Amino acid sequence: MRILLAEDSALMREGLAALLERAGHDVVAPVDSADALRRAVRYRADLPDLVVTDVRMPPDNTDDGLRAAVAIRIEHPRLPILLLSQWLGNEYLGRIMDSVRDDPDAGGVGYLLKDRVGHVREFMAAVEAVAAGGIVVGRKVVAALMDRRDTGLSALTDRERDVLRLLSAGETNQQIARTLHVSEGAVVKYVSAVFDKLDLSGEQGNRRVLAVLAYLRRDEP
Repeated sequence: MRILLAEDSALMREGLAALLERAGHDVVAPVDSADALRRAVRYRADLPDLVVTDVRMPPDNTDDGLRAAVAIRIEHPRLPILLLSQWLGNEYLGRIMDSVRDDPDAGGVGYLLKDRVGHVREFMAAVEAVAAGGIVVGRKVVAALMDRRDTGLSALTDRERDVLRLLSAGETNQQIARTLHVSEGAVVKYVSAVFDKLDLSGEQGNRRVLAVLAYLRRDEP
């Protein structure tokens, strides 16, 4: 897989590049700023298979990496992007998730806290899942967001909320069944109940994406 990596910390950038290359991937253009990230995508003859970018980057050292990712998704909606951040801030997450809301063919997106990079197996699984078109959100982020929000999710049972958390982490029905020690048939019923209670049963497109977005989007004013 060809991966475009954007990270302003030289130590972190080199560590990530080494990790990805050891897994057999090709880091095609490591860059250190949001502007360089945009240029790297705009002027490449061929798009990478995945962009991995920090959220907080130069030139302003705020959410420059996120804004670059959103701009890239507008131009290239099928380009998968994995965001890394030190913050739980759901305003970052909501904006990038919006890029897949109405387009079932959009590329995968992910949002992980940087401390998860040290969990190599989890990080590499996220890389593969996002590149394959999935949505992956770190479980710590999911837990924090669910605790903060007062939404229609109150209709879900505890087990249905567990299933939704695992959906947001990109797990398949089979993986969820293993994690929760239930049958795949039971998972199908739980997922169906989530869709019904979130009023997604008649929706077109990827209902798993819409279910995750139902509670991962930032609060409306």
